[in-house]
Amino acid sequence: MAPAEPGLIAVEVAYSPAAREVELLPLTLAAGTPVLQALRAAGWFARHPEVDPAQVSVGVWGRRVSLSHPLREGDRVEVYRALQVDPKEARRLRYRKQGDRGRVRRKKPEAV
Repeated sequence: MAPAEPGLIAVEVAYSPAAREVELLPLTLAAGTPVLQALRAAGWFARHPEVDPAQVSVGVWGRRVSLSHPLREGDRVEVYRALQVDPKEARRLRYRKQGDRGRVRRKKPEAV
């Protein structure tokens, strides 16, 4: 993934539009290019018009950054989806659905 010319960097844009689906877009850009320009260069906004550019949430290698964050060689820009369900609520729903079946029951120690 190394660029051929000096002053250029190789980066990757990653997005998961749905569960178990991942888009990886390799790019070669000028060093210090902001995240927003990388997304535009990848054609990400054209491919996903349903996402508001002002509301998009991004990170580099799992760490949230701003759209003006300058990129470095080997960075992986990650575009995050909005949560469909609050994680705590999802856990409650799963618990109600499985009931007592999912509980771990511990055996009492036997008397000697």
